[in-house]
Amino acid sequence: MREPANPEPAAPGHREGIPLGRIAGVPVVLAYSWFIIAAFTVIVYGPVLQRNYPHLGTGAFIVAFGYSVLLLISVLVHELAHALSARVYGWPTQKIVLNLWGGHTQFESFTASPGRSVIVALAGPGVNFVLAGAGWLLLPYLPPDSAVGILNNIFMWANFLIGAFNVLPGLPLDGGRLVESAVWKATGSQAKGTVAAGWAGRIIVVALVAWFIFRPMLAGSDPDFMMVIITVLVCSFLWMGASASIQQGTLRARLPLVTAAGLSTPAIAVPATASVRDLLGYGAAAHKSMVVCGPDGRPQGVVDPAALASVPEAAAGSTPVTAVSFALAPGAYVPEWSKGQELIQFLAQVEGKHYAVVDHNGAVTGLLTQDAVLAAITGKNRRTRQA
Repeated sequence: MREPANPEPAAPGHREGIPLGRIAGVPVVLAYSWFIIAAFTVIVYGPVLQRNYPHLGTGAFIVAFGYSVLLLISVLVHELAHALSARVYGWPTQKIVLNLWGGHTQFESFTASPGRSVIVALAGPGVNFVLAGAGWLLLPYLPPDSAVGILNNIFMWANFLIGAFNVLPGLPLDGGRLVESAVWKATGSQAKGTVAAGWAGRIIVVALVAWFIFRPMLAGSDPDFMMVIITVLVCSFLWMGASASIQQGTLRARLPLVTAAGLSTPAIAVPATASVRDLLGYGAAAHKSMVVCGPDGRPQGVVDPAALASVPEAAAGSTPVTAVSFALAPGAYVPEWSKGQELIQFLAQVEGKHYAVVDHNGAVTGLLTQDAVLAAITGKNRRTRQA
């Protein structure tokens, strides 16, 4: 499975796992959580092997551990297929992480298209089907009761199931990219495709729960306890991934609404050398926000209406504008044509919650607040604080 571009960077000093080096130039990390699934496999599957193949004795637990390692290798090959197929299109891979849930490939920024997205997504399951076929070809040549024969049989079925499971048409599974790309191609909106694929992922979760838990109950039998645990864990992971995809697609769809000109309130520039008495004349026109500009014309502060109103009339002439304003962060001004991801990325790099909006000549035309941008992205109404 793949992660979206621009993943959150790990916190400084935080290690998510054991670096395994690079394969074809791609860093590979073994997350500590993998040891949980390895222990689970040995504890649960070891006794099953020992019961079905008594001649293995305690070696059944070694075979069970070998199964977890083969599963790890299968997932690694799956993720490498994503990374190497993406490289064909110039999509840089940040790293591959192998963890409790299998693994994921993290890409850096790239420009996708519906067709390319499908090819990269299906490369992973495709390789698993190839590995399953290789295991099937080896079956006649390996004694079925030997440790090697048992592991080969497990390897074959594991890869077949990994491939089949991942082509299910819903995010976060690879097959979800089919739904995403189909809707994307039909509507011209990747965001709509992502949302549709996320909902398809939720439908798959409901179907899996119904099949593995409720179907046996309706048939009058108790569902296998271990199968219930596995189903709940896997479906919980899938539901969270599907929900994240829906949220991501929804936010992406709102990006066109994020424009500096559209979200700002009208503002005028006032010189830093002005007094409060001077501001009274400025503020009387259209109740616009007032942005304080330095001698070079660059915005450096915003007048606080409450502080301005608290100045006694007798002191208006002697009170400087800087006394009734709060400072803007350095560089906290944006062109009025800025929009979408470009605007969000810029604002994320600037401290503070207020930003002056300027035209092509550098003249102040508006005042933008962080709350207004967040409201446009999330779709939630927020009370914007202009000063």
